[in-house]
Amino acid sequence: MEKKISTDSGIVIQPLYTNPVPMEEMPGSFPFTRGIHASMYRDKLWTMRQYAGFSTAEESNKRYHYLLSQGVMGLSVAFDLPTQIGYDSDHAMAEGEVGKVGVAIDSIEDMEILFSGIDLEKVSTSMTINATGFILLAFYIALAKKQGADLKQISGTIQNDILKEYAARGTFIYPPQPSMRLITDIFDYCSREVPKWNTISISGYHIREAGANAVQELAFTLSNGKAYLKAALEKGLDINVFAKRLSFFFNAHNHLFEEVAKFRAARNMWAHITKALGATDPKAQMLRFHTQTGGSTLTAQQPHNNIVRVAVQTLAATLGGTQSLHTNGYDEAISLPTEAAARIALRTQQIIGYESGIADTVDPLAGSFYVESLTKEVETKAWQLIEKIDAMGGSVSAIEQGFIQDEIARSAYQYQKEIENGEKVIVGVNKFVVQEEPDGDVFRIDDSIRKVQSEKLASLRARRDNEKAHALLTALEARALTTENLMPLVVEAVENFCTLGEIADALRKVWGEYRGI
Repeated sequence: MEKKISTDSGIVIQPLYTNPVPMEEMPGSFPFTRGIHASMYRDKLWTMRQYAGFSTAEESNKRYHYLLSQGVMGLSVAFDLPTQIGYDSDHAMAEGEVGKVGVAIDSIEDMEILFSGIDLEKVSTSMTINATGFILLAFYIALAKKQGADLKQISGTIQNDILKEYAARGTFIYPPQPSMRLITDIFDYCSREVPKWNTISISGYHIREAGANAVQELAFTLSNGKAYLKAALEKGLDINVFAKRLSFFFNAHNHLFEEVAKFRAARNMWAHITKALGATDPKAQMLRFHTQTGGSTLTAQQPHNNIVRVAVQTLAATLGGTQSLHTNGYDEAISLPTEAAARIALRTQQIIGYESGIADTVDPLAGSFYVESLTKEVETKAWQLIEKIDAMGGSVSAIEQGFIQDEIARSAYQYQKEIENGEKVIVGVNKFVVQEEPDGDVFRIDDSIRKVQSEKLASLRARRDNEKAHALLTALEARALTTENLMPLVVEAVENFCTLGEIADALRKVWGEYRGI
């Protein structure tokens, strides 16, 4: 009997492909399967980013300057857990977590230190922040104003994707409905004040890291995107304006061909989703995306093997037509990446971009019998899942009913079971195992960071106009009870030294906290 081989999403791989799907479309044209630009990387390589942030703003600023000196084209900021869930560093809930998985940002002063010596008008910045994304964006805008930047020219992306937090990651604060209100407030505000800013990065990355397969990552991410489109339309926003500033954030795992197919299918599907909801401008129909290599694929065992995994994943992202890419450090299964690991990760992108020939032609795998067939199969399976979610009332309802969470959990369980029974080989983990000594070069963050941040906060509160700060926080509570856009008041609050935790707490008083299902 012939051996049956499948992708991670359960798509059966034929031993030979002979009948190609007809290729009638061209890159740069609807539905953009072959790429959103006619020339793709022939004119300009993807933006090479490195995701970084740890300890204090001072320490992270040093890493940013180092990365920029090594050829990074854009910055990606990682924030610590207290920042992500709306607690200042001196809050009891922040103990043990300050500066650990990202940088601690409590106030506009921290943001100013974080970007010291960096001209915000000349660098593109991506910020991976969701529940408190509106506050971090306000910090960034206030700092840009202080630098004298033209707000119409500053560019970057804020993740701002709360639905995937409820489904896969857990760093939410408020219930779904007020959280969606914050997101559409950002869409509206930025379309007027910072028109080059990408107001959301709809993330499949964390859905995949939680255990979803490639088809689920695609279907759940696009369903979430559809929910954001509908929420903005219900608010009366113009899809041909706000949809141009939506971007996506996908994972790249080890199955090279399925990942390429996923990216190609994503563009096609999103073009049809936006068109069905009324988008007529091609730029509002384009799916632009950032990719990060798969953190959950990295192993603590034989960690240098991860350099090869990251290279394969980089190939998948670039052959799939990504606009922006972050490559993981080989040591990230053990600790935050060391400077040396971050440099190797960046060099991986640079070698592939400048030496491999990938950038010489558009959509290099187009016409491959295998890739074209796989693209169609990934798309078909993803549409089937989206139809199920639509029948439940959309992503918000599907999340509230636990459907998406259950699907991810089942997929994660199946994947782990296949590793444990040896059906899926992970080199160095369940095959080709060697005895190893612990790696001594581990990046550690000292708990004293919390004391440093707490002292900064005490100083700030002693120096600021507390009467003005408290009046603005009270005004924010009142405005949250209306339908008026919150962003102008949040920007004013951070300019008057209200802290992240104080702003988050003001809205907690009005909306409460969401505890999940």
